[in-house]
Amino acid sequence: MQPLSHLESFVQSAESGSFSAAARLMGLTPAAVSKNVARLEASLGVRLFQRSTRRLALTEGGQRLLAQIGPPLTALADAVDHAAEAEQQPAGTLKVSMGQAFGRAYLVPLLTEFLQRYPAIQPDWRFENRQVDLIGEGFDAGIGGGLNLNPDMVARTLGPIHLVVVAAPALLQGRKAPRHPADLAAWDGIARRAIRTGRVPVTTLRNKAGEAAPVEFRPRIVFDDPEAMCQAVLMGLGVAVLPMPFAQPWLARGDLVRLLPGWWADAGPTMLYYPSKKLLPARTRVFVDFVVEQFSQRGFAQRVRAD
Repeated sequence: MQPLSHLESFVQSAESGSFSAAARLMGLTPAAVSKNVARLEASLGVRLFQRSTRRLALTEGGQRLLAQIGPPLTALADAVDHAAEAEQQPAGTLKVSMGQAFGRAYLVPLLTEFLQRYPAIQPDWRFENRQVDLIGEGFDAGIGGGLNLNPDMVARTLGPIHLVVVAAPALLQGRKAPRHPADLAAWDGIARRAIRTGRVPVTTLRNKAGEAAPVEFRPRIVFDDPEAMCQAVLMGLGVAVLPMPFAQPWLARGDLVRLLPGWWADAGPTMLYYPSKKLLPARTRVFVDFVVEQFSQRGFAQRVRAD
């Protein structure tokens, strides 16, 4: 049986990418974490990391070990936290995955009040535009859209993801605004490449009358990041189809204008995901309740609706 300190040092180092970062999370010195990992490697007879001056990289053996012990170690830590929190306030590291721009715009502003309520919780938030495996990667929660919901997960709806056509006001000067999606054929646009498929899909807009029409502007630029697309639109480089959560702050300030205001596309809901554990850590439970409460009080769903 390997000492838990050795296993935790390995998992924290693998997830954070360095002994120094793992040491900060564990309250140890980098030398102590490195020594724990070295002892684990010697005991197993397997090299777990390829070491460089900048970052640790898991070997194939290290990847297998992380996949096997990561979830059980997280479950053990959750059980300990649950027992400790029975008489205390919620505490511990809160590991959450969220989109980069969405997290900065909608979650970071909530931190001051959250930390005032729960000072013993340490947020460890990952801002990334990718599909994560919440269970396999040991996340407490995830916020976004399009995750495949399995029986081990619960989802709470925060609001819709409506797609709308936007442009910079300067781009409209001296031009007649489009009145139907077909009119966009005469406009340059910033298209979005889907990260998962590598393709540039065609967005189909709909209106309240039930009509449907594709968006077929001239692709001037192709990006795979909605925040970069938003910046290009602000620069007047073309029109774009953007999710309302990204576009709404700029629309509210007048830096962007919505074209075809009666048309939109529904890309599904923005969801808050978390594991369906019987012993859900108190830090996760209060985070879920807090986010749902704040998004409701701030009228997020109403602000990002486009219909």
